[in-house]
Amino acid sequence: MKIALDPYMFRALPIDEMVRTVAELGYDYIELSPRDDFMPFFLHPRADDDRVRELKTALARYGVQLSSVLPLYKWSSPDETERRTAVRYWRRMIEVTVELGCPLMNSEFNGRPERAAESEAAFWRSMEDLLPVFEREGIALNLEAHPDDFCEENAPAVDLVRAVNKPWVNYLYCAPHTFHLSGADAVADVAAMLRYAGDKLRHVHIADTFDHKGSSGLRYILNPPGTPARIHQHLDIGQGEVDWDAFFGTLREMDFDGVATACVFAWEERARASSSFMLDRIRKELIG
Repeated sequence: MKIALDPYMFRALPIDEMVRTVAELGYDYIELSPRDDFMPFFLHPRADDDRVRELKTALARYGVQLSSVLPLYKWSSPDETERRTAVRYWRRMIEVTVELGCPLMNSEFNGRPERAAESEAAFWRSMEDLLPVFEREGIALNLEAHPDDFCEENAPAVDLVRAVNKPWVNYLYCAPHTFHLSGADAVADVAAMLRYAGDKLRHVHIADTFDHKGSSGLRYILNPPGTPARIHQHLDIGQGEVDWDAFFGTLREMDFDGVATACVFAWEERARASSSFMLDRIRKELIG
């Protein structure tokens, strides 16, 4: 198993200092998420040969590896120009991932819920464009459902991943999305959702969140009333309402041996303490 840190709370640090910080916290792996000087959200990668070399040098210097690379591009956009642009960005980021010596990428579907059928059609067009590239370069891909995407719930997302029908395309369960993944169900059955993914479950994101459906939907009050906005958090374990006994217990029962990424985003003012706490808890639960 690879226990990784998403270093998003450290994204303002220079690359060398970011990697050093992750190593000092005790992590052996980094899940490389968007940062403006390397791989910004929804824009062409900024990494050139020098910056790739800088990251590789820092990883070697501090004894840290990349567990995966996480780009976010609108490859399921129902706007064809936007989709093709995203495919170009993906092609470049696959090149960078190969240069970094990392065998895995993970991402979201990145379409629109109000245009779900068109977004899924766009997703399949992008798969036709990019699956041969992933396969040629030997890069595996893990996909997750996300709030405000065309595929927001666990079972449909697992089914969509299975439909790709490639052994190296698998599913990522994001714990802070639990109460969106469970759809309209009053209770989020974490164990059932993980088991539904079964052998396609190769990656988990670990952070806590509150149940936005709780208290008759009044756990949060969003304005204006009826807004379609989605809400969730990425908190330390124990600060929200995810059933962690079910989460970790089910992973142990399933002999989960994939990537487990700590992805707290809520506490930049105490990022080191949060990241250290998360590593200790994940190790305790999954390594023993």
